[in-house]
Amino acid sequence: MPKVWIADKMSERAIEVFNARGIEVDYRPGLSDAEKLAIAGAYDGIAVRSATTLKGALLEAAKRVKVIGRAGIGVDNIDVEQCSRRGIVVMNTPFGNTITTAELAVAHIVAAARMIAPASASTKAGKWEKSRFMGMELTGKKAGVIGAGNIGAIVCNRLRGLQMSVYVYDPFISDERAESLGVTKVDSVAELAEMVDVLTIHVPLLEATRHMINADILKRMKKGAILVNCARGGIVDERALYEACASGHLRAAGLDVYEQEPARDNPLFELENVTCTPHIGASTDEAQENVAVQIAEQMADYLLHGTVINAVNVPSLSEEEQRQLAPYMLLARRMGEFMGQSMRPGYARVTISFEGQAASINRKPLINTVLRGLLSQSFEEVNEVNAAMLARDRGIEIVERANEQAGNFSTLIRLEVEGDEGHRCVSGTLFDETRPRLVSFDTCEVEVAPEGNIIFLQNEDRPGVIAAVGTVLAEAGINIADFRLGRREDGPNAVALVRVDTRPSSMVLDRLASLEHVLMVRYVELGGQ
Repeated sequence: MPKVWIADKMSERAIEVFNARGIEVDYRPGLSDAEKLAIAGAYDGIAVRSATTLKGALLEAAKRVKVIGRAGIGVDNIDVEQCSRRGIVVMNTPFGNTITTAELAVAHIVAAARMIAPASASTKAGKWEKSRFMGMELTGKKAGVIGAGNIGAIVCNRLRGLQMSVYVYDPFISDERAESLGVTKVDSVAELAEMVDVLTIHVPLLEATRHMINADILKRMKKGAILVNCARGGIVDERALYEACASGHLRAAGLDVYEQEPARDNPLFELENVTCTPHIGASTDEAQENVAVQIAEQMADYLLHGTVINAVNVPSLSEEEQRQLAPYMLLARRMGEFMGQSMRPGYARVTISFEGQAASINRKPLINTVLRGLLSQSFEEVNEVNAAMLARDRGIEIVERANEQAGNFSTLIRLEVEGDEGHRCVSGTLFDETRPRLVSFDTCEVEVAPEGNIIFLQNEDRPGVIAAVGTVLAEAGINIADFRLGRREDGPNAVALVRVDTRPSSMVLDRLASLEHVLMVRYVELGGQ
């Protein structure tokens, strides 16, 4: 019988789930470090929240553990890389607190608009300052939402319910998805900041999003606007926010997250027009019960049946499957990466077709690998397990097709993406069953190894284009390693794939794009084989 240790406080419904599934469970939260080290080796699974850190000596002591469950989203307290090396599946519950966090963001918006926190403090102090706390009506105002994933989409819905016009910056939602949410897409955070009365943030903290809201963005915001961050600390430059709120440029701000947590001594606490809560986005009875039940069910499914749900690291495959799928996995990842770098985000539909031998193997890992490659340019945390979830969160339809009858190649994978830039397709195969090759782009048959630095061009099929491209690269001191050409079957245009020894600068790419008869230039960087 598998044995699980619940190491942190959580709803006792988790115990009920484990017991009902025939799994022995010890509910022992609040142990000292020494006590944790002493018992960690006795369990097949460990369920945690954020209090227990499963890294270093404690993770090393958990010799039997096969699965770690995080009742919540963030896994910063778990050494996921080390778990992956040891074959430990790490799971979280990404959907258990979405509504709760979204509702807190809306609460901060309303509190800021009506100055609820300072008005409450004034009234409790025995004052009656009605004229001092003149609020802002939200109906008819413009709301900006950065990130329209699980939580952001719910916030959009709630703000529309307040009769606000909602605008969204999220490069990974298509026009079709935006229309279904009833929102208007904008092209940049700066554009969004300039036009809205309320700006709320719902993206993860990545290098690309760190200090996304900085002094420049805050200056661009309307005088008297409101900023709310219930996502992650570090997305907002707190020094710049202090200046914007202290000067009166911003009407108010609402924060649930901070650059340093626990936040006990923060200059923003001094400001009357900044409402602060102690990272309580997931802190409701309903959310706590949801994540406890979900993680118990997921861990039980894995320990009893090997079923992996909401894992954050790569799922295990049998040795035989790993050997069989290895070259296909490399091909699938490179195809996804190529498409993700050659086609701008805003995807509505992804179709992955398998022909010949590729149709008869385990296709699910290949689909997830393609999606990982496609989304890897914007999601640092994307992997084979969560790629499909991230895609569906953005409203991307995923279509799978299989045909065991072979065409021109004995095995073939075709990736088609439809979105804001139209339709694009790339196909790949294996030479000698081991060597990945890309063999067509849209309707152009061009064979190239998916590796290295590649400049992808679409151009009118006219004399002189090849020479002009070569001249630009030569003048920039960039050596051409390979130059592949193909004509479209359905029109007068052509494609070129130019592998170069060094990465071209943006200036070189701009020069190529400005050449006569060149229609599009994209730079793609792929790893080696």
